[in-house]
Amino acid sequence: MHQVLADFSVSISELKKNPSSLLARVSGSPIAVLNHNKPAAYLIPAETYEAMMEMLEDYELAKLVDERRADKDKAVTVTLDDL
Repeated sequence: MHQVLADFSVSISELKKNPSSLLARVSGSPIAVLNHNKPAAYLIPAETYEAMMEMLEDYELAKLVDERRADKDKAVTVTLDDL
């Protein structure tokens, strides 16, 4: 059994019939799109996707900062005038 990570789900064929009506019904909540009762995709609002991408980018930058902190013994001291 596959876990569905959304409060709303719809089959692919049902999504094809009237996508705008479906989107209006769920009021911006994520929708699990099922194929043979298994999640095939998730449909999320553009704002949610954009926020997720920003969070992912922030996470990746934080990992980079942590990696560079571990190498701080290799850092070179410079003054603002040098920059």
